[in-house]
Amino acid sequence: MESPNVKHISECFIQPHNASKESKKRFYLTPTDLAMLSEHYIQKGLLFTKPPKANNPNFLDTLLAKLKYSLSLALVHFYPLAGRLVTKKEQDPHLYLVYVDCSNSPGAKFIHASLDMSISDILSPTDVPLVVQSLFDHDRAVNHDGHTTSLLTAQVTELVDGVFIGLSMNHCLGDGTSYWNFFNTWSAIFQAQENNVTLSKISNPPVLDRWFPEGHGPIISLPFTDPSEFIDRVEAPKLRERMFHFSAESLAKLKAMANSENETSNISTFQALSALLWRTITRARLLPPDQETSCRLAANNRARLDPPLPPNYFGNAIYPVKSELINAGELLDHGLGWAAWKLHQAVVNLNDQVLKRYLDYWLKSPTVFTMRYFDPFSVMMGSSPRFDMYKNEFGMGKAVALRSGYANKFSGKVSSFQGREAGSIDLEVCLLPEVMRALESDDEFMEAASVPSHE
Repeated sequence: MESPNVKHISECFIQPHNASKESKKRFYLTPTDLAMLSEHYIQKGLLFTKPPKANNPNFLDTLLAKLKYSLSLALVHFYPLAGRLVTKKEQDPHLYLVYVDCSNSPGAKFIHASLDMSISDILSPTDVPLVVQSLFDHDRAVNHDGHTTSLLTAQVTELVDGVFIGLSMNHCLGDGTSYWNFFNTWSAIFQAQENNVTLSKISNPPVLDRWFPEGHGPIISLPFTDPSEFIDRVEAPKLRERMFHFSAESLAKLKAMANSENETSNISTFQALSALLWRTITRARLLPPDQETSCRLAANNRARLDPPLPPNYFGNAIYPVKSELINAGELLDHGLGWAAWKLHQAVVNLNDQVLKRYLDYWLKSPTVFTMRYFDPFSVMMGSSPRFDMYKNEFGMGKAVALRSGYANKFSGKVSSFQGREAGSIDLEVCLLPEVMRALESDDEFMEAASVPSHE
């Protein structure tokens, strides 16, 4: 039986509630922003249970009005998200400049949709149902599409017994830190509105000043003449996508085991968890013993630069920390702690010098990343359980679950999310079907993991 389709009921555009002089200026993109032009939007969303007041026939209209108004107030602080990308070209001297025009745009998009399914239809199946991809705008869009489509869309989909709020944001404008700061700010403004309080200031105002390596910017000319030279629309293979839950107790055991094997206390919970995924996915893939593999972790660089960037710097300040290449046989011959120590060393070695060297190399030969950059024998740990995802409430209590869209997925991509209960982590694992089957019967993995509870 085919699942019902998401039906779009209405859409409109939301402008910042008021515009400052600053918001009329160009918002320039930095090297780490420009490198994202061929990647997908960030798509994450929260699923809420309809509260008792949802029986009121005006419930949804009232909710939508409050969401739109609080969104317009949030956009005052994050005004580039209401803009559009623009490319300025010149032949002599060569110029290919991509920036955000904050003043000539209809604004951020707001979609009201419906889906004739229940919360359990979304959360009960073993694999994440495909219909979840339709709970987001910008399906399969790459960031360069922000020239003609919104840089931010909020899609509010009414289910039979729930509401899903899916937010898609152009990845050229910011990373996960920037994305969740926006989501948290929107929620805080909404909650203040619910309590009839006017927020005179927000708790984590974004720092919109652009950061460029010394001697560069704000104009970075790309070595292209046409988008076809760097846009690569890669379709993911058929994947299985599953959520796995790791309780605080299970994570504590993994961390203790990894540290004990190394007679240290320096390995973090996340490094131990990433080592578990690296080892067990490598085993599930049945790689030849001499096949090289690595594990990458998406690292926030704000504090690693010297001088450091502000914690609320709005933009892309991430770098995929990569372990050394290791033969699959060697990885599996050693224990969890050995793999975790390799990841720990890679994280410790990522410093200002390494980042500046990478940026210097990029500026000499600018490139745009695509999905083809990811090694099919490796594992990529994306997102972060440090982001406060369940803090986002919109008058319906705490969300029951978090889900993501089609964007930025490939075999071996693992996204880590804050778990619903304190100290826990949920992992969204994307693998080829036969590899997922093997992982599901891997004792080492399944002893640590469980199915998320949505009570």
